[in-house]
Amino acid sequence: MNILWKDPESCVEIIKKGDFFISESNKKYRILNKIPRFVNKKNYTNAFGIQWNYFKKTQLDSYSKFPLSEQRLKRCLGKDLFLNLKGKLVLEAGCGAGRFTEILLDNNAGVVSIDMSNAVEANQENFPQNEHHVIAQADICKLPFIEEQFDIVLCLGVIQHTKHPEQTLKALYEQVKPGGWLIVDHYIFSWSYATQIAKIVSRFVLKRIKPEKSFLITGFLVKVFLPLHRLGKGSRIWQAIMRRVTPVVSYYNDFPELSDELQEEWALLDTHDNLTDYYKHFTTKRKFKHSMKELGMDNVECWNAGIGVEGRGKNQINFTNA
Repeated sequence: MNILWKDPESCVEIIKKGDFFISESNKKYRILNKIPRFVNKKNYTNAFGIQWNYFKKTQLDSYSKFPLSEQRLKRCLGKDLFLNLKGKLVLEAGCGAGRFTEILLDNNAGVVSIDMSNAVEANQENFPQNEHHVIAQADICKLPFIEEQFDIVLCLGVIQHTKHPEQTLKALYEQVKPGGWLIVDHYIFSWSYATQIAKIVSRFVLKRIKPEKSFLITGFLVKVFLPLHRLGKGSRIWQAIMRRVTPVVSYYNDFPELSDELQEEWALLDTHDNLTDYYKHFTTKRKFKHSMKELGMDNVECWNAGIGVEGRGKNQINFTNA
């Protein structure tokens, strides 16, 4: 893949020399473990990095034998785009350990996976870089790529965890080439979440302590409370009660196909994810669609599914630079 890189600070083009990317001003960005690093080692996503390096395989369809990631990606891309991934250049923003990386590569897309956290290490272990896959550690709002390079920019499960979601959306759209697509999702306001006091109180505490400690605490919470969720598996009423009186996330009703072992693994992963995210923003379908249109997208569609609202829009072709 021929990727054009830039200095995320000065926006001038940078080139690779040995173990560094170097800009015209001689600013250097280290390449460590074959991954270019454009962010500080410690940042607000550190808890996510711990999470994904511990649960490297958990969300991979090839590991769970359950096509949840493929189903979600198909829905978000739409049938036509999903069936025509071959040869497309995709920017996967907020790649985590690679649940969508796996599906994209299996469908012969060229993939550039970025994450602000050191989840890039887990992604590299699962899907080593090659001529079809590039990984970088970078901030979505300060991306190290020349604009309008990508046929598809994919950002699922991420925007609501960034400092300024509107700014994040704009930065993602700037990477979409004319005629290309932006695929995104976002949490939405929900009375259900507003009444989950145990989660709200736990998160208030856990996001303020060291990520290493919060990881141990969320593990303890799952061991204590998940058996209560398991008692009422199959009962939606029981699970609704448990969501409000315990801080644990469980999937006994949503994904009954998963074994008890995977139920516990997913509970550990998503309880930590739910209680330690530094930023957690909410929107509405109407506002999200408006934000996409405000950027100048064409063919904008939004619908309620997945984590809240999902959407896709096309970069309308500008014949002055197409």
